[in-house]
Amino acid sequence: MGKVTGFMEYERLDEPHEPAEARKKHYREFYLRLPDADAAVQGARCMDCGIPFCMSGCPVNNIIPDWNDLVYRGDWQQAIDTLHSTNNFPEFTGRVCPAPCEEACVLRINEDPVGIKSIEHAIADKAWEEGWVRPRPAAQRSGKKVAVVGSGPAGLACAHQLARAGHEVTVFEKNDRVGGLRRYGIPDFKLEKSAIDRRVEQMAAEGVKFRAGVLIGEAKPGAGIASDATQRLAARKLLAEFDALVLAAGSEVPRDLPIPGRELDGVHFAMEFLPLQNKRVAGDAGVRELNAAGKHVVVIGGGDTGSDCIGTSNRQQAASVANFELFPMPPDVERNPVWPYWPTRLRTSSSHEEGVARDWSVATKEFRGEGGRVKALRAVRLEWRDGKSHELAGSEFDIPADLVLLAMGFVSPLQSLLDELGVQKDGRGNARADTDGATAYATSVPKVFAAGDTRRGQSLVVWAIREGRQCARAVDEFLMGFSELPR
Repeated sequence: MGKVTGFMEYERLDEPHEPAEARKKHYREFYLRLPDADAAVQGARCMDCGIPFCMSGCPVNNIIPDWNDLVYRGDWQQAIDTLHSTNNFPEFTGRVCPAPCEEACVLRINEDPVGIKSIEHAIADKAWEEGWVRPRPAAQRSGKKVAVVGSGPAGLACAHQLARAGHEVTVFEKNDRVGGLRRYGIPDFKLEKSAIDRRVEQMAAEGVKFRAGVLIGEAKPGAGIASDATQRLAARKLLAEFDALVLAAGSEVPRDLPIPGRELDGVHFAMEFLPLQNKRVAGDAGVRELNAAGKHVVVIGGGDTGSDCIGTSNRQQAASVANFELFPMPPDVERNPVWPYWPTRLRTSSSHEEGVARDWSVATKEFRGEGGRVKALRAVRLEWRDGKSHELAGSEFDIPADLVLLAMGFVSPLQSLLDELGVQKDGRGNARADTDGATAYATSVPKVFAAGDTRRGQSLVVWAIREGRQCARAVDEFLMGFSELPR
């Protein structure tokens, strides 16, 4: 694959991107795809490994060495066909996936890995530019109807596959636009929403029906769960009207921080904050006034959602941005010490590069306010021993805080929806379903399936796409007795 000696001759190249100070002035994507020639050079670095661990590191099992070689040889159209054979949405994963494939790259043992994610990004964007991504409606219709609840990567991947198998698929989304967390959780500077819109148009041309602004379930979502629903349908109604029901609504219940002062104005879940800016970028009028302009912002949580809050706060011209993480600072190792597995290492995102005061082993003790509004945060430093945290005596400190954003992850899917259907849950509140065998992705309720974060808990976009595809095959087998869809 690629050039036999390419990994010794060529260096890894970063995608071209704007410097931090320039990109903080807008909400457009600032990482551009590699030029064709540079992508070909990166493809040449692929080592033709006897066992390509990159493929096992990739949850959707992308055939990475093949499309690396095809890009090196200039056969871009075959490259997108190969990529689409395992991944319905490479334009999303090429932008926002953390690239576990690169940590599993054999070259990662002692060198910089092949730029797999940048090659994927280049293939996907070139395919759209050249008009190679076209609707592929099913040649025959099955007469079966499937409802999919949730339009994130799991729901859309499942719907996409089922429509191509000839089923009539309707996707229900409680927000006013299709896309799930990609639409309202991921900022536009990481993923412009035109990428979602064009893929939804393709799916609609293949027969998928979309119903946005429709909440499935009788209970209203709680705080921190975005919803623009103007219509509500009982989940049991879908069971009566469709031949199968797929729950792919994600893990949306946010982890809270019930400490003194939590009720103060200015303390918000990340998903109360992030969708508003995406709506403003989309041109919506009358968006709720919650932003970081001129404020001292504290983001609690060191993951991707916290990073997105940091990048958005800086673009809104916050006076300062601080970021607290409960766990210790990971090591800043140069290579992968546990190859081919995903290592625990210090990860610095593009939003961190734009300006933030990061601090680790910090626990927030209290929010302090004046006149009902948060004004400061009291925290304490921690010492970790044997996997447990211990507060350091005398280490308490205060920090100004006009806006506190809780970005500590998500604990489960919406429980009321599962309860309304009577779906059996696992110990974490997720829908219980196996991934193999005759009952793959089937819940305890007949005709009801679950995939993505609804089944596995909060995870990566690539895992959601994988589960959506595999769930589609399981549903197809349930409806037809057999399936030709790939897993």
